[in-house]
Amino acid sequence: MIKNSGTALFTSESVTEGHPDKICDRISDAILDAIMKEDPQGRVAVETLVTTGLVLVAGEISTSCYVDIPKVVRRTVRDIGYTRAKYGFDADTCAVLTSIDEQSTDIALGVNRALEVKTGEEKEEAYNLTGAGDQGIIFGFACNETPQLMPLPIYLAHKLVLAMTKIRREKVLTYLRPDGKSQVTVEYRDGKPARIATVILSSQHSADVPLARMRDDLIEQVAKKVLPAELLDKDTKYYVNPTGRFVIGGPQGDAGVTGRKIIVDTYGGYSRHGGGAFSGKDPTKVDRSASYAARYVAKNVVAAGLADKCELELAYAIGVARPVSVLVETFGTEKVPVELIENLINRHFDLRPAAIIDQLDLRRPIYTALSAYGHFGRDDLHLTWERTDKADILRQEAGIKG
Repeated sequence: MIKNSGTALFTSESVTEGHPDKICDRISDAILDAIMKEDPQGRVAVETLVTTGLVLVAGEISTSCYVDIPKVVRRTVRDIGYTRAKYGFDADTCAVLTSIDEQSTDIALGVNRALEVKTGEEKEEAYNLTGAGDQGIIFGFACNETPQLMPLPIYLAHKLVLAMTKIRREKVLTYLRPDGKSQVTVEYRDGKPARIATVILSSQHSADVPLARMRDDLIEQVAKKVLPAELLDKDTKYYVNPTGRFVIGGPQGDAGVTGRKIIVDTYGGYSRHGGGAFSGKDPTKVDRSASYAARYVAKNVVAAGLADKCELELAYAIGVARPVSVLVETFGTEKVPVELIENLINRHFDLRPAAIIDQLDLRRPIYTALSAYGHFGRDDLHLTWERTDKADILRQEAGIKG
């Protein structure tokens, strides 16, 4: 976390949908979406591995519908852009192996009927019936560095790779290939972003493009169109494909696995992370649903003006509906006592899994689009957990004038 005094550099990265790990995230979420579309009550925990010429899908699925997993895999790889062997991977010729079983009946016991109901600790009602699908530690975060209430480094890193993907898909730069990365270093002064110190852009490309041309193109077509001009200066450093060559990419260059880009998916390292990945998991898994809820809470706290920064930690026990702990951290930026913020959160947010699923409308095929470019601060998507619909009531009850 950036201190509120002095000067510091902070760096975050993002990767394109053609990065090997992101291919796996997208395949896992595409399978989840295919099931959610036909069976919103389906239970899904799918992992994917890719390497040269091979996709392996494994996991546990309990559903009333049929999904042609190899067909979903090939469609997803094709949509990303791996359609020719010369790109190092081909949707039509890669091998697709599957190893799928049903969800453990032992896990289902806790998810289907929460411990509080079984023991008579609480009355049986809709939101008490679903227990957490696993134990887990979850963090949500928001800050007022950007209009989206995201940390600036990860927000800009996502914007860069989104722009790089857009010009590849629109064939503005025909030599670009699907794999790519960005990295942004922001200089902070007294806790506020002051300038962009370093920008790194790396993209897979055809073998015949000169590096000098690629450097000029990506700086002009991507960096300067995305990055705020007022944060760039003569000392800002740009690195484009620093190794000098990035022809071999995607699964041919590196094996990929679902869930290896969890910092890219969240806050770019600016906030803490509980360790659980999102992709391929249905919303009974609190790794995913409670992370969305924690972001929703933190964003509303900041939007209400209760604090400039808010981090929420939630902890769950498998089969138990209510969180076993809720912790609010505002890093000294709170405008009202933290105890009051905690009370307001407890009053206005229900953090039981079934309540989260219902209030954020999570049993829908919305996940493939989230598998790259971040799950938070997405102004290109209409995400329920990005709403600030509770900011007004929080502000009012905290006694803060709008």
